[in-house]
Amino acid sequence: MSKVQIYTKNYCPYCHRAKALLDGYGVDYVEYDLVERPELRDEMVRRSQGGQTVPQILIDGQPHGGFDDLAALDRSGALAPLLNLEPAR
Repeated sequence: MSKVQIYTKNYCPYCHRAKALLDGYGVDYVEYDLVERPELRDEMVRRSQGGQTVPQILIDGQPHGGFDDLAALDRSGALAPLLNLEPAR
């Protein structure tokens, strides 16, 4: 399984949706809550190549945008392979 990291804010509905989508796949992820740790904001912007809003999602260190981008990957069928999930049997 791929390493997933997500920058969030605890009151953000898009963050909750992104985490629910990942939870639906049974994916473990590391969450960085910018409300609890605002000093990570500059790191988020740098690692996400300029992303200013939350959530910002990184898969194996590569930025993949926010919830809308993650949902688009899911709809296209590209998310499961990106997460290195085994096909359902």
